[in-house]
Amino acid sequence: MQFDKSLHQRRRSLTNVELDAIPWIHLLTSFERGRAVEDLKITDASPGDYVCRMGRPVTYWFGVIDGLLKMSSDNAEGQTMTFTGVPPGGWFGEGTALKRESYRYNIQALRKSMVAGLHVDTFHWLLDHSIGFNRFVMNQLNERLGQFIAAREIDRMNNPDIQVARSLAALFNPILYPGVGEVLRITQQELAYLVGLSRQRVNEALNTLAEQGSIKVEYGGLRVLDLQALRATVFVVKPVV
Repeated sequence: MQFDKSLHQRRRSLTNVELDAIPWIHLLTSFERGRAVEDLKITDASPGDYVCRMGRPVTYWFGVIDGLLKMSSDNAEGQTMTFTGVPPGGWFGEGTALKRESYRYNIQALRKSMVAGLHVDTFHWLLDHSIGFNRFVMNQLNERLGQFIAAREIDRMNNPDIQVARSLAALFNPILYPGVGEVLRITQQELAYLVGLSRQRVNEALNTLAEQGSIKVEYGGLRVLDLQALRATVFVVKPVV
């Protein structure tokens, strides 16, 4: 049965529609694209499935075609720290693939997701032969650096409203996650997992951000109305009851 098989065993080639959802595929020449398409595989991940595990050697460079993943790590005491979420259009692990080292984090599916993978050998071949691919990876690394600097800043602020606002802004990053657009399919519980707060506290922050006009809470997701306002949030004023 399919659900008894590992993610690797369930892999298959991508359809044309799935290939079109990959942002970097359109930057390749026809020859480079042919090499990449021949190697690319896709698999379905169920909620709780691990795409990557800490300590395991890198084999693929991964991207989310549909769904939502989270990046986290576990310390010696067994406590889990969540770094970020990975929504549709997001490709991750280029730093690990570049160095061909073991993963220093876990990637886990929060909901049923479609995850594509490019073998690390083909990843390096594209780096050696494609200017367009190099520029894409360079932009990825630059945006990722800014993302984690911002995350460090959020941790030091210790303000739940800012945590929610900035975390949402990170998920709407058009360079890292071009598949999101203006609406992100995410539940308040999933956002709570990513931010590290209770669902109730996340709900309070979302209501305040909606009142300020930064977002709109819709059925099954969130619509960003003012991305710059989310990124610039330094203090969310609570309404007086």
